[in-house]
Amino acid sequence: MDTDMIRTIVGIIGHPTFVKIIKQKSVAEFRPDPYIVTLLNCALWSFYGLPIVHPDNLLVVTINGTGLFIEFIYIAIFFVFSPGKKRRNIIIALLVEVVFFAVVVFITLHFFHDTKGRSMIIGILSIVFNIIMYNSPLTVMKMVIKTKSVKYMPFYLSLANLCNGIVWTIYALLKFDPYLLLPNGLGAVSGAVQIILYATYYKTTNWDEDG
Repeated sequence: MDTDMIRTIVGIIGHPTFVKIIKQKSVAEFRPDPYIVTLLNCALWSFYGLPIVHPDNLLVVTINGTGLFIEFIYIAIFFVFSPGKKRRNIIIALLVEVVFFAVVVFITLHFFHDTKGRSMIIGILSIVFNIIMYNSPLTVMKMVIKTKSVKYMPFYLSLANLCNGIVWTIYALLKFDPYLLLPNGLGAVSGAVQIILYATYYKTTNWDEDG
C-alpha cells in the first residue's frame, strides 16, 4: 500500500461521520476544526511539492491535491447542516485561511529566489500546520476524557490518521526529508493516543444518547 492510497483512505474514511450528519440533518456535537485545519495543511503541502518550491515531489502534490478536494467537500457538508453561528465561524475560518495562504505564496515567490529557500520556508510552515492538523482533535479528546464517551470521536478517522502518520514517516525516512518526518512522526503518536482513548472509553459510551 503506497502513500497515495493512504492519503485517499484518510479522506474517504471520514465518510461514516458525514453519512450520520446528513441522516440527522445536524452536525450535533461534531466539530469542523480538524477538517478546516487539514484543508490548509493540504494546500501548504501541495504548494511545497510544486517544482518551483521543491522539485521531484509530484507524489506530494497529487496526494495533497486530492486531500484538498475531499476536505472542501466535508467542510461544505458541515456548512449546510450547521446552525447560523457555526456557519459564520466556518466562513470566517476559511477566509482567514485563504488570505494567509495567499500571503505565504506571495512572500515565498517574491522574496525567496531559489528552491532551497522556498523549500525551507514552506517546509517549516507545513510542519507547523501538519502538527496542528494531527492535534486538532485535542478538543474532542478532551471531551472524551471529560464525558467518558467516544461518540463524537470517529474511530476510523483516528485509525486513518495513525496509519497516515506511520506511512508518511516511512516515506520521509526513505526520502531523507526532515520536513515530512517531524510532523508525521508526531502525527503517528497523536493517532496512537486517540486509538488508546477510544479503546479506554468505548465501553462507557452511551451510543443511544442524543448529541
